[in-house]
Amino acid sequence: MAGIAGGGAAAQSGDQPQTATAQSKVVVPDEAVLTLVGTRDENLRVIEDMLTADVHVRGNEVTLSGDPAEVAFAERVFAELIALVGKGGPVTPDAVRRSVGMLAADHDESPADVLSMDIVSKRGRTIRPKTLNQKRYVEAIDDHTVVFGIGPAGTGKTYLAMAKAVQALQSKQVNRIILTRPAVEAGERLGFLPGSLYEKIDPYLRPLYDALHDMVDPASVPRLTQAGTIEIAPLAYMRGRTLNDAFIILDEAQNTTPEQMKMFLTRLGFGSKIVVTGDVTQIDLPGGQRSGLKMVQEILGDVDDVHFSLLESQDVVRHRLVTDIVDAYDRWQARQDNEQQQDRRRNGQRRGRE
Repeated sequence: MAGIAGGGAAAQSGDQPQTATAQSKVVVPDEAVLTLVGTRDENLRVIEDMLTADVHVRGNEVTLSGDPAEVAFAERVFAELIALVGKGGPVTPDAVRRSVGMLAADHDESPADVLSMDIVSKRGRTIRPKTLNQKRYVEAIDDHTVVFGIGPAGTGKTYLAMAKAVQALQSKQVNRIILTRPAVEAGERLGFLPGSLYEKIDPYLRPLYDALHDMVDPASVPRLTQAGTIEIAPLAYMRGRTLNDAFIILDEAQNTTPEQMKMFLTRLGFGSKIVVTGDVTQIDLPGGQRSGLKMVQEILGDVDDVHFSLLESQDVVRHRLVTDIVDAYDRWQARQDNEQQQDRRRNGQRRGRE
């Protein structure tokens, strides 16, 4: 860990008090210095941008100065980043931003613990949660039989569930992985798409293949699917089955009807685990049908061993602009809902006067 020594002093001149200032020195282990500052000092630049305290690096010593509270916060940031290096976690500009964000939110959990949590590795690439909510989601999958991951696009709902499925298969906790999603999207109908049934279904299942190829040798996927170890199929293919010793993922669950959701959940067999993922703001069901994902929260909210993990815009791990887009849509929807509520209130008052 870092060696931290600090002291603060308040200076006064006559009757004119000056702002209190503090200074602290953080000693970075020699083997962690290059990783901490990053290539061409890219991590250091992010640290300087995000911290109010003044940061000065000389060799393996970091001097922090400024407001005592800001210096204390900067000490915590450097302590977490040094701990992250020690745990073998990635120290990138994104990791720096997320660490600072977690500390600013004043959560109990350590950013170093969150960002160094390994799920599955492939060819030197390790899949890890990148936010506190993602870590809690992954832990919920470990602790519960049925988990719902609900949140906007890019929050890692399906990707992390897939990683946990591969981990469970590799550790022989389950004998097979079953991946499914409803074949409804963007108002399209299978009957109007060209090709055979497989060719019609394939575009809906392609995102599941893409995520799987990130975690399993692509050359082995056909062999595993042919053997039934990995099954990727539309939701309709689940009807009438009991799924034992399997890790089962239902993706895009916002596009299930309540009847389909009940059908899917009751496929659960012995030794199996279910993860359901979806975004309730992107429902493509025709005719104003109610989403099974929305309704299931009302039905199963107090059922033991069923957990709902809610991911938010700050959990988006795609381009940083995606977070801004999600937030902008949420603000727009809130305005729309408020205007509709006011219209209903005015209409009610008008009818009352009539």
